[in-house]
Amino acid sequence: MTTSDPRLESACAWLQSLPQALAPSLSPASADASFRRYFRLDYVESRPEGAQELRSAILMDSPPDREPVEPFLRIQQLFLKAGLRVPRLLAEQANDGFLLLEDFGQTTLLQALEANEFNSAMAAPYYQSAYQALIKLQTWSLETGQAELAAVPVYDAKKLVTEMQLFPSWYLQEQLKLTLTDAEKTMLERIQTLLVNRALEQPQVLVHRDYHSRNLMVNTNEPSEAPGILDFQDAVVGPISYDLVSLLRDAYVKWPEATQIDWAIRYWQDGRTAGLPLPEDFADFYKDFEYMGLQRHLKVLGIFARLSIRDGKHGYLQDIPKVLKDAQQVANRYIELAPLAALLNRAEGTVAQTVYSF
Repeated sequence: MTTSDPRLESACAWLQSLPQALAPSLSPASADASFRRYFRLDYVESRPEGAQELRSAILMDSPPDREPVEPFLRIQQLFLKAGLRVPRLLAEQANDGFLLLEDFGQTTLLQALEANEFNSAMAAPYYQSAYQALIKLQTWSLETGQAELAAVPVYDAKKLVTEMQLFPSWYLQEQLKLTLTDAEKTMLERIQTLLVNRALEQPQVLVHRDYHSRNLMVNTNEPSEAPGILDFQDAVVGPISYDLVSLLRDAYVKWPEATQIDWAIRYWQDGRTAGLPLPEDFADFYKDFEYMGLQRHLKVLGIFARLSIRDGKHGYLQDIPKVLKDAQQVANRYIELAPLAALLNRAEGTVAQTVYSF
């Protein structure tokens, strides 16, 4: 494959040393918000009976100085032990940051939803299989996998706060050019403490951290099939509601709140049946869910602004209005969050919305 890309040249040289990988078939597979890149290629897989089958595989190019592959490989093993569908490792040259991985196909959950025009009835089986996978991961985390989580980074107070600080620094100040008053800075610190305390009071499990429609691969012929899970290398031990928030309050998909509540209730009921230590009262769980979501929304607003300003990835700006609306919805609902709601409304010139109340 002719290219002026040194890393891609190195990857092709490595692939050509593998008898199963057909390097000339290499083509871009997907984009990533990080420094990783993915390419699709043909791969000859040997079957147990001795036959060979032409399949596709994914090359991950992950520069060692920026995105080492060791966390990916470590978390991959944990997810496999929990019984989840993550890509099998077909070959590796970890020192150079090259992995050859199983290909789950080309249909993300987001693409399947778009094809069905975001019909909630047609989407329900996909979401059920996605939250059932979460329940399986969380049950494993609290039972047989407990000892193995000791080596996984912890989503502690410092990390949660550091993430939320991206909101004032990158979104408010850099993106919107908004100068905060001393009172607003103090208020944000108080809100951060409130959200962190609520998060750390929850049961702590293995958390994917980006469990959303762009990282779940689905089978449109079998919507109830467990999703193929991607982009899990940044997993941490953290609050049990986090991944459900990522799924139901996805930055890229907008469901009516009644639909979100319906699916959250189903997760809560099935999770309790499976033995997860979720609150007995759904209203208590939903407040955990909302506060965790607000922490994530503030982080994401900052990240999307930073991706545009620092990294030149401007496509994420189109997703900011949806994330901002989600943050405002939560802040407008709870009296203790009212000062944050005022700041969010001032930042975007919006007004309070009519929302469900608990």
